[in-house]
Amino acid sequence: MLMIVLAAPNRRINKTALLSFFKQAQRAVGLRGTVDVLLADDAELKRLNGTFRGKKKATDVLSFPADDFGINHAGDIAISLETAGRQAAEFGHSLQNEVKILLLHGLLHLNGMDHETDEGEMAARETKLRVQLKLPVNLIARSTTKVAR
Repeated sequence: MLMIVLAAPNRRINKTALLSFFKQAQRAVGLRGTVDVLLADDAELKRLNGTFRGKKKATDVLSFPADDFGINHAGDIAISLETAGRQAAEFGHSLQNEVKILLLHGLLHLNGMDHETDEGEMAARETKLRVQLKLPVNLIARSTTKVAR
């Protein structure tokens, strides 16, 4: 079971197609359990980022793994549609595709991967899944390229 909550209506998001993609991506990642997804704005992601990570800034995606895997809940993902919209424009693809990229990234985090502490394993897995799921360039590769510029 999956629940996607749109904090505000957005005509550029096809919720049915997003649900279908999410199920496919969750299977590909190998993550079991329910996941709740919040599609919100920068203000909400800034609030969540400050509350749970101590960072007083908006971000594109946050993942919150469940503490108790016995209840069949894998965790929660929050995405800023404002940031996703800017990133989609910057990289020349649709908001829908950007949200898919962020969902895949969040699923990998919920499955225990962490690009901030591993030695490239999450980036490699995300790249492989991106190709499998027919997505544009992955999130980790983009941020690495931006830093290198």
